[in-house]
Amino acid sequence: MSYPGYPPQAGGYPSQAGGYPPQAGGYPPQAGGYPPQAGGYPPQAGGYPPQAGGYPPQAGGYPSQPGGYPPQAGGYPPQPGAGGYPAMPPAGSWGGGAGFPTIGVDNLSNPGFNAGNLPGMANQISSSMGGFNPNPAMFTPGGYPQHSPQPPNQQPQGLYPQPGGQMPQTQGPGMGYPGQPMPGYPQAPSPNPSMPGYGGGPAPNQPMPGYPRAPSPNPSMPGYGGGAMPVAPAINVYILLSTDEQAIIDLLGSRSNRQRVPMLMAFKTSYGKDLVKDLKSELSGNFEKLVLAMLKTPSQLDAYELKEAIKGAGTDEACLIEILSSRSNAEIRELNQVYKTEYKKSLEDAISGDTSGHFRRLLISLAQGNRDERETVDISVAKQDAQALYAAGENKVGTDESKFNAILCSRSKSHLRAVFHEYQQMCGRDLEKSIDREMSGDLESGMVAVVKCIKNTPAYFAERLYKSMKGAGTKDKTLIRIMVTRSEVDMLDIRQEYVKNYGKSLYTDISGDTSGDYKKLLLKLCGGSD
Repeated sequence: MSYPGYPPQAGGYPSQAGGYPPQAGGYPPQAGGYPPQAGGYPPQAGGYPPQAGGYPPQAGGYPSQPGGYPPQAGGYPPQPGAGGYPAMPPAGSWGGGAGFPTIGVDNLSNPGFNAGNLPGMANQISSSMGGFNPNPAMFTPGGYPQHSPQPPNQQPQGLYPQPGGQMPQTQGPGMGYPGQPMPGYPQAPSPNPSMPGYGGGPAPNQPMPGYPRAPSPNPSMPGYGGGAMPVAPAINVYILLSTDEQAIIDLLGSRSNRQRVPMLMAFKTSYGKDLVKDLKSELSGNFEKLVLAMLKTPSQLDAYELKEAIKGAGTDEACLIEILSSRSNAEIRELNQVYKTEYKKSLEDAISGDTSGHFRRLLISLAQGNRDERETVDISVAKQDAQALYAAGENKVGTDESKFNAILCSRSKSHLRAVFHEYQQMCGRDLEKSIDREMSGDLESGMVAVVKCIKNTPAYFAERLYKSMKGAGTKDKTLIRIMVTRSEVDMLDIRQEYVKNYGKSLYTDISGDTSGDYKKLLLKLCGGSD
């Protein structure tokens, strides 16, 4: 076959006797050379790692000694007068040292190849196989042997000269040494990053692309804080499909929320079924409720809990107060969006239809998610607000609830802490006690919850957890909601407040108040005893 502009010469390419492909002693090497012959991989005698006559080269090996590579007469690439290519002109005589073009490897396209998928593919494959355990015999001391640079004025492997340039001065693109990149083909990540020369892709047990690490103050919970996802989503959902309760506990209890939620889509993609429906059909009781709560995003869970608190004959006012008084502006705004999407009704309309009076005004104010979030505090303004609260309550016949509502729902948390301090100094009483004296019912509970959340949020949740388990029976909905929503936010702080205020650990109380798989998964969320 001929190439345009390059008519074959006698003894040229395709090669004639003594040319290319190489003969004995040339390249690729024959018996005793590289790549290894009999014995294969992993290597036997004469293979790789090198034995006598193998690689790294001994006599007759690679890089070759006389008769080997770099090529001598009759080897590869052909030398002038050796029956190979025609002699090359002096450097620069063909247009000046730019080198002749290589075969168009860079221009080849592969529609099925997506380099961006490689890290995820490698992670999933190596993770699902339990990691890569190389045979120590594969490597010589120091790792993969390194090659010497391409000698000047010699042709890169796998190429042939074209008119219009010189032989490349350094190792050119093309079929390079092992561990060197092929142009146009990004280096594939290796599951064993200790092998030099292989692309530095993510090692096993690193976060899945698209799932950033979930920060958590609870380092005792495996997978929390480190963002590790040792097995791919398809493996995760297979475990859930098995409905092995202990496997589900181990899986969900060692994943952050950002790692758990994508399992729903992965399950539907892999099996064409709804994971939630399957779990409902296989699980039961509080364990089922806890598992399903853990598979919702924080805003989805808040929206669901508010919907459940409002629907039906009664209203769980404590749930409404807990969620709306403890969430940030961003969380409340996202909650509003999710609620409208999921239930085709605005959260404000739902609250308005189920509550009344000043309590309704309090909840609607909180549901706006419009609290001042500046950290700076003007003490003179804080004193004015403290005086206004005192005038609206303790220093007045009756109570001006609107003034309490305006200050407690709009001022920043740092400012309100200063207000609470000034109020204590002014009238010698905590603001919560003044609210207890001046208000009653749901409004009193709501106002007190706002004050407690602003003063010390972990202590507020520790109290809520304690009351959910105190006495005969357990308020499991409250217990589940708080354990799931706070497990990655401030669970360590809640545990510390619990011990300080109630004399025993949260872990101990959960152990004594729950049982079975439900208890095991709650304790996973708790993270440890104090």
